[in-house]
Amino acid sequence: MASLKPLDPSDKPEVEQSEFAPKTAKELDWANRDDLVDLDRTPGVLGYFLKKNPSPDFIADVATINETVLDPKEVARIERKIDWLIIPALSGMCRVHSFSHQDKTTLSYAAIFNIKKDLHLGKSEYASTHPGMTCSWLSSLFYFGWVAWALPTNLLMQKFPLNKYLAINIFMWGALLMAQAGSRNFADLAVLRTISGAAEATADPAFVLITSMWYTREQQPTRIGYWYCANGVGIGLGGLLGFGIGLPSWKYEFLIVGAMCCAWAIFMFIFIPDSPYQTHWFTRAERLIIVSRKRNDQNGTDNRHWDASQAIEGFMDIKTYLFFLFGFTANVPNGGTSNFGTLIVQGFGFNTFQTTLMQIPYGAIIVLFIVAALVANSKLPKGNRTYLMVATNIPTVVGFAMVAWAKPKAARLIGFWMTGASNATFVVGLSLVSGNVGGQTKKAIASAAVFLGVAAGNIVGPFLFIDSQAPVYLTGVVASMVSRILEIVIILILRFVFVTANKRRDRSVAEGRVRYDERVTGLQDISDWKNPAFRYVTVRLDFLVLRIS
Repeated sequence: MASLKPLDPSDKPEVEQSEFAPKTAKELDWANRDDLVDLDRTPGVLGYFLKKNPSPDFIADVATINETVLDPKEVARIERKIDWLIIPALSGMCRVHSFSHQDKTTLSYAAIFNIKKDLHLGKSEYASTHPGMTCSWLSSLFYFGWVAWALPTNLLMQKFPLNKYLAINIFMWGALLMAQAGSRNFADLAVLRTISGAAEATADPAFVLITSMWYTREQQPTRIGYWYCANGVGIGLGGLLGFGIGLPSWKYEFLIVGAMCCAWAIFMFIFIPDSPYQTHWFTRAERLIIVSRKRNDQNGTDNRHWDASQAIEGFMDIKTYLFFLFGFTANVPNGGTSNFGTLIVQGFGFNTFQTTLMQIPYGAIIVLFIVAALVANSKLPKGNRTYLMVATNIPTVVGFAMVAWAKPKAARLIGFWMTGASNATFVVGLSLVSGNVGGQTKKAIASAAVFLGVAAGNIVGPFLFIDSQAPVYLTGVVASMVSRILEIVIILILRFVFVTANKRRDRSVAEGRVRYDERVTGLQDISDWKNPAFRYVTVRLDFLVLRIS
């Protein structure tokens, strides 16, 4: 690893050097001058639409503020302001993410509201070995579209303003979902679901990037937990929605959920800032503090430039492939339960409306596990994030075993609910991706890897649920259990990679073989391999609640 020379004292910003003089936005009135351009614009028509990098003037002022200690009270005040701006936006994202889950489960709800009959989804027409394979294909085709667009969309998110690009994709997704209500047959539905899968491929990685843009590495897991809780809310609301409108037609599921997606896309386009560098919600001094408070994250600044060396490094890094396997093993079970969950529960002996209502406790358990994981980890000693992921996954393994082999209906139902614990595992796992990859291009590759795994798992999962085994679906349930066990193995391997890399870097510094200046590395777009100041995160989550004082 190449060493970086310390800053020359003559190059330091001309500021009063006092490590014990906290700086507030009021003390930084000089930063509010309007004679500087904070965004580096690309000339021409295309430049108007591209993401704006922070200008050299803005970065220089961040470097200046980084030489001082920020007032904790001032930082807390600004973070409250961020929360009041971003958390409602995250709530909108929560709604969209909730609708994301409803989009995947809409087909499952529709399955018990006669979509097969209405669209003539029978085996003879489609030459399928099992009638249920038709719905498996409808589910998996959604993720074929996702796979095709996963890498391109992550690269485009680096090129275009994140909020605007996300909102456009979400709007298209909602419109395509509404269009599915007009499907006349399997072919119509298959085409629309494939295209809508491509539109949704932007959602999850964009949510993670927005969270990492505004919050420190310690704060990111909790904020991710906020919006990911909507998965549980989505399942519960999907049950209520199905109960309320399922009687007339399955089509209303698609129309209502799609319309809500479009509405939230418009909200996001208008209200979510594209970055801390370009928002009128904060003064310039406050924007500088927002960036400066992340000085220890060593994640550099956001920019639109493609770095070929980081891309090559991303494909060479074992973490990229482990992230893919994490996403895959986590979503093979999800691919099955998202689309066959209602049919499994209905097989316990419930009627249609009871089946939809049984999804409400399942959604509540997902939320409770996520919140419990965040609270529990705030009490644990440092260095246990990956161990927490393993602990939250164990109830899922037990739950699938209960669904597969327990005899009493109540035990099997409780086991099905317990499988929702894995959502807490995935929340913490997403924070490992956002916090443990340095360099904007490399981070795009890593994000694409984990969500390619998500899509691949969701493609494979439904085909493991064989129609001839309904309503038990033993093969699919057991395969889901095995996939969760493999997920635990992947998590432990990731921990080994993180810990050994940190120890190797600390040893190099202690032995004097590597020298660096954090003030330089923290402001550069450097990959985690090339940044000697970068340390991988396995520490405890910083459990923060939304402050309203």
